[in-house]
Amino acid sequence: MAKGKGGAGGGLGKIKNKQKRQEVLRKRKERFDKEQLKKAKAKKKAKAEAGDAAASSSLPAEPQYTLETLRQGLETVVRAQDAEVHADVDCDEFSQIMNGDIAPKIMITTRPRPSKQLFHFIRDLMSFLPNSFLYERKSYEIKDMCKWAGNKKFTHLIVLGEKNKVCTTMLVVKLPEGPTAFFRVTNVIQSKDIADHGRAQHFIPEVIMNNFKTRLGHRVGRILASLFPHQGEVENRTVATIHNQRDFMFLRHHRYIFNDEGKKVKLQELGPRFTLKLKWVMADTFNTKHGEYEWVHNTKSQDGNRRKFAL
Repeated sequence: MAKGKGGAGGGLGKIKNKQKRQEVLRKRKERFDKEQLKKAKAKKKAKAEAGDAAASSSLPAEPQYTLETLRQGLETVVRAQDAEVHADVDCDEFSQIMNGDIAPKIMITTRPRPSKQLFHFIRDLMSFLPNSFLYERKSYEIKDMCKWAGNKKFTHLIVLGEKNKVCTTMLVVKLPEGPTAFFRVTNVIQSKDIADHGRAQHFIPEVIMNNFKTRLGHRVGRILASLFPHQGEVENRTVATIHNQRDFMFLRHHRYIFNDEGKKVKLQELGPRFTLKLKWVMADTFNTKHGEYEWVHNTKSQDGNRRKFAL
């Protein structure tokens, strides 16, 4: 008969009294648990000592393998000091905004017949994007709105779509001649739902763009960065962050808070919080029939390899 701490072996079967048998079994289990705990502590201590020894030695640490570090190289990845890229950005559609010559003026609208819940997100978005204005969509076509907004000296048109009363799409049109980018919107969290959030004021934030590595990434990054004026009011301590991670763009809005006479600093999130996924880029303004697409997301060819990223 096999012996074990929970079986009838080990002499437990010879004890006829049930209470006595349970008492012996309980004590045996306690001894077993103490031995396991002792082994776990010894293993943890040995691991910590090995880590300290490795840190103090001259041997390099083992590399951390993630999808980012295993990213497959693309011919379109921009290298440092790329003269061609610098020449492009000096004369592209966003150069006047990026150089501070003009300030962006944004027109925000919705799909026809939007829900009331969408306007809560729009209110947060308008506090995030300086110099933005909401206009009712009514029955106007997007092409007509692009023409009208361009005549009124707007630099951008943003059209928000929704499903089940949640914002799901964002169309960004650079006026008057493009380009146009279409994004899927996910993980929308309004300011009121963020713990310990601050109240956003209409300051011009610093803009932090991170991890846009390819030519397409630079293109999309400049489309999003051009939504903000580039005369950041640093003394007001607000920051707009657009971080790209595996082709998902995370947008955050924070304020620096200094304590103890500037010796300590912490971040307070202002909101909103949402994520963008690029679906396509068009060279000109919105025109689905005759527009020239620069890039279109292909689910079969681009989502099959998790180590290949477009941005």
